[in-house]
Amino acid sequence: MFLDCLLIRKSTTVASYPELYFFFLGGLLSTFLAYVLLFFKTKTSLHLMSLSALTLYTIGLSIHNQIQNINLIVFLVLMNGVVASSRLEMKAHTNKELIIGFFLGIVPQLLLLRFWL
Repeated sequence: MFLDCLLIRKSTTVASYPELYFFFLGGLLSTFLAYVLLFFKTKTSLHLMSLSALTLYTIGLSIHNQIQNINLIVFLVLMNGVVASSRLEMKAHTNKELIIGFFLGIVPQLLLLRFWL
């Protein structure tokens, strides 16, 4: 979280790269929420959290720039499934932890999407 804060404050600014700024801010919020959930003894899938955030960011970027990245979006959605399946197969997470991780990645990006879209 410290490195994400440093990146947001020093490297990526709202004026220069608003899309990246809000993407990293959403990532910071997701990471903070996953950290808070640890105090309630709730584990989340950080792999799925980051991949779902990237998927939603790519969809938003496609809308923002008015280009069709359909192949990339389909690939990322497919990779969400592959990552979730592999985490289940390796018995690293339960279904509940994967769902929490997925929504922790999506919800902050959705909330911040309106600021740069």
